[in-house]
Amino acid sequence: MFKHILVPTDGSELSSATVTRAVTFAREAGAKITFFYAQPDFPMPIYGEGALIDPTTPEQFSKAAAAEADAILAKSRELATVAGVECAGVTVVSEVPYEAIIEAAEKSACDLIFMASHGRRGLSGFLLGSETQKVLTHSKIPVLVYR
Repeated sequence: MFKHILVPTDGSELSSATVTRAVTFAREAGAKITFFYAQPDFPMPIYGEGALIDPTTPEQFSKAAAAEADAILAKSRELATVAGVECAGVTVVSEVPYEAIIEAAEKSACDLIFMASHGRRGLSGFLLGSETQKVLTHSKIPVLVYR
């Protein structure tokens, strides 16, 4: 049924468990996986009384974020390769992760987005603005939420 799955990951424990389950799902479905990591953009410094000065330059921040993305995606690809699942890894810099996830799924011609949910409900879920909820709300591609 599904032939190409986008699996967003951030390297967290929950996300790693989701990667493991997505690999099993893809192997059973005979699908390939594109792992995706949305890199944070350099935060704009805030000046004023009591503000902390971050000595990190935009270039240093970018290099560190890219290295983190590479490490997280490499770990995911290794897991898929060991399981015999065809895979790739994609990363972009984005201030709006849910939009980047949907765009990556569309560009990669994925027919399913397989992602984690922290399971926050009520006010905490509303205030924290779940990326999963935003993907569910805005994606035209089916989304499988793993908890």
